This record gives sequence, C-alpha cells and structure tokens, in this order.
Amino acid sequence: QVQVVESGGGLVRPGESLRLSCTASGFNFNATGMRWYRQPPGKERELVATIGPDGTYTDYRDSLKGRFTISRDNAKNTVYLQMNNLNTEDTAMYFCNARIQGLHNWGQGTQVTVSS
Repeated sequence: QVQVVESGGGLVRPGESLRLSCTASGFNFNATGMRWYRQPPGKERELVATIGPDGTYTDYRDSLKGRFTISRDNAKNTVYLQMNNLNTEDTAMYFCNARIQGLHNWGQGTQVTVSS
C-alpha cells in the first residue's frame, strides 16, 4: 500500500534552518512527482514545492523562492525540504504528498514551529 512518512520537524528560532524528510513506499517512487504542502494554524493547506520524478524539475510557492529547496534521493525513496532563514509565518504542519492515478496520498505530517 502507498505510504509516505514525514520527519524532521521541530521547534526552531527565527533565522534558523530545518530539513524535512519524506520516505515513501508502496509505489514506483522513481516515476512519481512529489510535493510538500503545509497548513498553518487556522488556515487552509497550501502547496509549498513540487519536484519531478528525476529531480530536474522543481517549482515553489512564490513567497518561498530562495529560502526553501526541494530535492530527492531516488535510491532512498526519499524527498527532502530544506528550509532556511525560517520565520514565524513558516509555522505549520508540513505534509508530503504523492499523487498516484489522480489520487492524493498524504503522510501524517510533521510540525514545524518557529518561535523566539
């Protein structure tokens, strides 16, 4: 069965960095685009970043360009989200997503809290 598991969240201070990981199983990871979403407290879930199957295509939410970097290691079935210079507005639950045959597959999420 399809499974994606996020990790790497935590509590950090403004200006610090975090790297999130998402490990996938149950589908052909090497042939699947992957996405990171986030859901800030009291707000709707929003798309953060997208990466194509071989990692050559990436796209980002406009407001995050230059601070966030999505990457993948197909040998490890893992996609990453490097987040730099974090600020309080980045506080959210972060979710990994694999869209397979039109269906969204979500992980349980990992909480990122940015606070001084």
